[in-house]
Amino acid sequence: MTQLVEQAAAAIAAARSGSEGGGNRKMLTFSVGGEVYALGIACIKEIIEYGGVTRIPMVPDFIRGVINLRGAVVPVVDLAARLGRPSSEVGRRTCIVIVEVQSGDDRLDVGVVVDAVNEVLDVADSDVEPAPSFGANIRTDFIAGMARDKGRFIIVLHESRVLAVDELAAMQVH
Repeated sequence: MTQLVEQAAAAIAAARSGSEGGGNRKMLTFSVGGEVYALGIACIKEIIEYGGVTRIPMVPDFIRGVINLRGAVVPVVDLAARLGRPSSEVGRRTCIVIVEVQSGDDRLDVGVVVDAVNEVLDVADSDVEPAPSFGANIRTDFIAGMARDKGRFIIVLHESRVLAVDELAAMQVH
């Protein structure tokens, strides 16, 4: 597991330091509940192994708890539950992707539980379609677009909507 996380972290660092010219987007793909999703690299800070999650009473079901990330309290969202699916079972490839979410002047780091990190893709802007208005099995406002890769579609998530800062900011401990 550690090797997978290290490889993904190195790929994110390399992707963030590289230039994104030419109408391309770099995206991290990951699996949740048997589906493949993506987030833009720009909002991803790091990937860590799953562990050390402290449950918090009286929070929405999709919030798994909080972790201590180098002295900062970071809320952890179960992405499967947030997308209306059964909560993810923790397996050997389960990771927490640390995402920086911004809403207005607020910035918040949020941990997102994923079943497995897959790869960093370089997707041409022309290969990203608008979010469908029907047919998706998740809320359409959570979808930023549909990326084509190797003959399949990958759901690109809109991080500031899936990880609503207003709901999570109330949990942030300063």
